Amino acid sequence: MFSMKGFLAALVTSSTFGLLPLFTLPVMGDGMHVLAILFYRFLFSAGLLMLLLLGLRCDLRITRAEGWTLAGLSLFYDGSAAFLFWAYHYLPGGVAATINFLYPVIVTVIMIGWFHEKKSFWTFCALALAFGGVAALSLSKGSNGQGISLLGVGVDLISALSYALYIVWVNHSCVRKMPMLKLNFYVFLFAAAGMGVLSVATGQLQAVPDGKSYANLTLMALICTVVSNITLVYAIQHLGSTLTSVLGAMESVTAVLVGVWVFGEAFTPVLALGILLIILSVTVVVLSPHLTPIFRFFKYYYLTEMRGKHRTLRAPR
Repeated sequence: MFSMKGFLAALVTSSTFGLLPLFTLPVMGDGMHVLAILFYRFLFSAGLLMLLLLGLRCDLRITRAEGWTLAGLSLFYDGSAAFLFWAYHYLPGGVAATINFLYPVIVTVIMIGWFHEKKSFWTFCALALAFGGVAALSLSKGSNGQGISLLGVGVDLISALSYALYIVWVNHSCVRKMPMLKLNFYVFLFAAAGMGVLSVATGQLQAVPDGKSYANLTLMALICTVVSNITLVYAIQHLGSTLTSVLGAMESVTAVLVGVWVFGEAFTPVLALGILLIILSVTVVVLSPHLTPIFRFFKYYYLTEMRGKHRTLRAPR
């Protein structure tokens, strides 16, 4: 059944995810390295989630196998975040968020190619829409009148692939039944540790330069990570995974609006077309189980009521 609370929670989830460029780009503009930003983001997020879990009196114990799995998952999460932040150097924030939104389509392709899930007409439609959307974004012009960086598009697609692999592994591992908040806490904790080691090894670990950057990092962890994950769990519980995924389109819309209104990014018809195609591709993927019966019903209605072919057709089930 439709839940208004679940609907609002899904909108909050996608909108808060879409606010990531609002807090990330100013910190990058202040001279902080990507690895340092991610270290603080995951560290603050893990700390906030730990306080929440302790307040809820959740059992934080994990087995050795779960620990190794969570550590491995954090590598894909680190990769997804790092490549997305890298893409911000080459792409407008809204374009980067829109391309990153392709991860449900990539998950579907992985499940078909690796786990041999059943192919469908709607999957190929989604792939065609996705490729068309990425092509349109690649051909669009930035605020300076120049084309979108193909390197940035490639980096962003790697980010989406990393997150897709993370989702697939979560759903096929020993932690798939772990409470979502507990799982996110450990993923963020291991991700912070990985980013800390990597930033020290590359000489990019640095102190937060000023109070403004500290506030942006804290808001990034609170709004774009903790709040978004809590409302995501609530939305899935009260609305279901399918509609929650569809409403995730607000993530890219929010990021585009932030880019246009806050950072003065250009909004062209080609950019709008690319965003629309990508949102449609993801919508087709998540709604594909429901699209086939609807298509069969309208086909049956057309052939029987409009063409008069009653005797040779069976009603769709």
